[in-house]
Amino acid sequence: MTKQFLPTVFTRYQLDVGIQYTFNRLFHYVVMIIAVLVTTSMVGLDLSALTVFAGVLGVGIGFGLQNITSNFISGIILLFERPIKVGDRVIVEEIIGDVEKINMRATIIRSINNEHIIVPNSYFLEEHVVNRSYAAPEMRLVVPIGVSYDSDVDKVEALLMSVAEEESNKHETILTTPEPFVNFVGFGDSSLDFELFIWIQDPKQFMRIKSSVNFNIFRTFNQHDIEIPFPQRDLHVKSIDQKLLSDLKEH
Repeated sequence: MTKQFLPTVFTRYQLDVGIQYTFNRLFHYVVMIIAVLVTTSMVGLDLSALTVFAGVLGVGIGFGLQNITSNFISGIILLFERPIKVGDRVIVEEIIGDVEKINMRATIIRSINNEHIIVPNSYFLEEHVVNRSYAAPEMRLVVPIGVSYDSDVDKVEALLMSVAEEESNKHETILTTPEPFVNFVGFGDSSLDFELFIWIQDPKQFMRIKSSVNFNIFRTFNQHDIEIPFPQRDLHVKSIDQKLLSDLKEH
């Protein structure tokens, strides 16, 4: 019934995916409760006679199912308050994924590796969760890069800005407003450290865009002889056992 009736209503009022899912879940719960009540009446059970028993049973179940109840209430809050909703891209304990379902007890997240993660609903109300799709979808992409101390910093800035411009022409999701920006972070142990800031409007394209920018930076720096150094360590030997030194010479 939900597949026949509700889609017509959703299409008519142009409801987004999150609201559609909320109404689907609520409709399902209401139908299940009505079905249980109707079935009980049809078999001739007197519901009033079961009130005391239900009360005692309810207390016992309440103590035993506190966690389930907490997750159920949390699920209802998620559906109405919508700090996360179906289709959002979130980061849970450093795992990036998309919200697929918000069930009675748990939320199903599909990671970018196509793995399904089952997260208790209460987690989203009690822990720190990053929602990349919350409110405005635009987000800043930061690409760190280090160059040799012999490099011309003005040239490095110009090349990074040219990379940002090339990538914006290749990918529609890259925004020109706010404009890309090159941040000179500071002086590292073996490199001058920079960051290229680019704004994108689709969080789901984050990794693909960052990879494309990294490829472009590496090619561009190679073409213009900008060295990307690697950490180096110098070893200074103050003294060495003469016997060991003579043994090494003999061999």
